[in-house]
Amino acid sequence: MLINSLSLLNYKNIAEAELTFSPKINCFIGDNGMGKTNVLDALYFLSFCKSYSNSIDSQNITHEADFFMIRGNYILNSQPEEIYCGMKRKQKKQFKRNKKEYDKLSDHIGLIPLVFISPDDLYLISEGSEERRKFIDGVISQCNHAYLQQLISYNTALKQRNALLKSDQAVDFTLFEIWEELMVKHGTFIFEERKRFLEEFVPVFRDIYHKISGGNELIDLVYSSQHASNEIVKLMAQHRERDKILGYSTQGIHKDELEMLLDGFPIKRVGSQGQNKTYLVSLKFAQYFFLQRAHQLSPILLLDDIFDKLDANRVQKIIEIVSGKNFGQIFITDTNREHLDTILAGLQSESKIFTVVNGEILSN
Repeated sequence: MLINSLSLLNYKNIAEAELTFSPKINCFIGDNGMGKTNVLDALYFLSFCKSYSNSIDSQNITHEADFFMIRGNYILNSQPEEIYCGMKRKQKKQFKRNKKEYDKLSDHIGLIPLVFISPDDLYLISEGSEERRKFIDGVISQCNHAYLQQLISYNTALKQRNALLKSDQAVDFTLFEIWEELMVKHGTFIFEERKRFLEEFVPVFRDIYHKISGGNELIDLVYSSQHASNEIVKLMAQHRERDKILGYSTQGIHKDELEMLLDGFPIKRVGSQGQNKTYLVSLKFAQYFFLQRAHQLSPILLLDDIFDKLDANRVQKIIEIVSGKNFGQIFITDTNREHLDTILAGLQSESKIFTVVNGEILSN
């Protein structure tokens, strides 16, 4: 799978661009704030129907413009695919596959598998379990459409229970039972899928970290859930009164914990900048291999300034990993041309270099 070309109008600081890509390595060089990451973000948008860095769609429209447009031409399973997104201010975005608009955006998720590795990924370490759950759920959803639908159904039931908790009127307890029963039904499915996924995912993640770090550190991703006790129905009933005071549900799959550990301690507390980055890069590479196996094709890989804060040995190990035959089309951003040339020499693949200056993109 690959993307042949990308068209942009009024997307963030890019007023207009028509880009044709190499099937292997595509590099964007330029100073910080010039728009390199915005190109990668547009590619992410075409896979996930949203920006990686800004969830408010209208804020991705260039200042003073009335709309944005992103269009990508792909080859997927040997067939051409055109993916289009357009949005006008104060209107709903349009998302189309081969000029046909989707009924539901969720139907598109998983069609164009993609992995984005960014400095912003640090939030997975700093923010805690909610963001980690979203990451894991996102990976599973790209491979399992039924899982995504279960998440949507669970969140609907959770929203309804929370509305009952916040009600100023007396609420019949049977209404709580209805929504709690649905939360348990969908939550049990989600719990089992998360557990099964992590049993396969974590060993791959550990192996990648071992290769990049040289094997001197032990890392883990530990999953715990209220569903593991098989008493979630009882817990929801027992916590209703407390939940009414708080105004939200304290029990359920949305409270699952994911601990990121380094040598048995929270990496948030003990990890250096290099160790944190190695952890996150390894996590995303494991995501890549998981998607590759599930889809039987190589996802698009976006590497946004990932070599910063890593020592030369770890950089070399990452280059060795992505230069393997398992990787397909790769997009890289960097601020240092000499640094980039060193990386390209290590990759030894066909490449195309773009220079980005104030939102203008020039092919070298």
